[in-house]
Amino acid sequence: MNNRQSELETLRSDLKARLSRFEAHQHREDGALEKDFEEQAVQTQNDEVVDSLESETRSELAQIEHALERIQQGMGDECERCGEEIDPRRLQVLPYTTVCVDCADG
Repeated sequence: MNNRQSELETLRSDLKARLSRFEAHQHREDGALEKDFEEQAVQTQNDEVVDSLESETRSELAQIEHALERIQQGMGDECERCGEEIDPRRLQVLPYTTVCVDCADG
């Protein structure tokens, strides 16, 4: 297993744990809404933030899963659009990327 794959698997585990916390929040596992209307407003506003964070996390997790699939297929360092090698420096910064910088900008 290469370092990038290991890093992606660690990121995947972290994101799955984060999703579990978001789901626990959404299912009110820490308790029901407060009776006080102002407290309910704050909790509802927090729900919107958590929903947004969950969406971003799911998107990042999907990118990681896709990158891991490409690594397992032996194509992890190739741009999936043009087929050229992805600059290793880009992969260090964005380990889940599957496109080279030229294709990402295009």
